[in-house]
Amino acid sequence: QVQLVESGGGSVQTGGSLRLSCAASGAFFSIETMRWYRQPPGEQREMVASITAAGSMHYLDDVQGRFSISRDNAKNTVALQMNSLKPEDTAVYYCNADLFIPVTGLRVFWGRGTQVTVSS
Repeated sequence: QVQLVESGGGSVQTGGSLRLSCAASGAFFSIETMRWYRQPPGEQREMVASITAAGSMHYLDDVQGRFSISRDNAKNTVALQMNSLKPEDTAVYYCNADLFIPVTGLRVFWGRGTQVTVSS
C-alpha cells in the first residue's frame, strides 16, 4: 500500500520559518512529479510548488522567493522550506505525487495534510 506521510507543520509568528517533509512508502517503481498543495480555511486547494524527477521546479507566484522545494530521490522524500511566513500562508499543506505502481501504472497520491498556522 502506497502512502505519503507529511511532517513538520506547526505554528509560527509572521516572518518565521518552517520546513515540511513528505515521505513516500510502499510498493512503487518510481516517483515522477512531487508537489505541495495548500488549502486555507474556507478556500480551495491550490498548488504551491512542484518538482519533477529531473529537478525542474515551479512555484505559486505568491511564494516565489520565500519557499523552496527539494527532493531526495534516494530517500523518496520531498521537502518544502518556507521562509518569511505570512498569516495568509496559514493552511493545511498536502503532499502530492505521481507514482508508477505495479499493474496500474501512473497514479496520483495524496498525503493527509499537515497544519501550518502563522500568527501576526
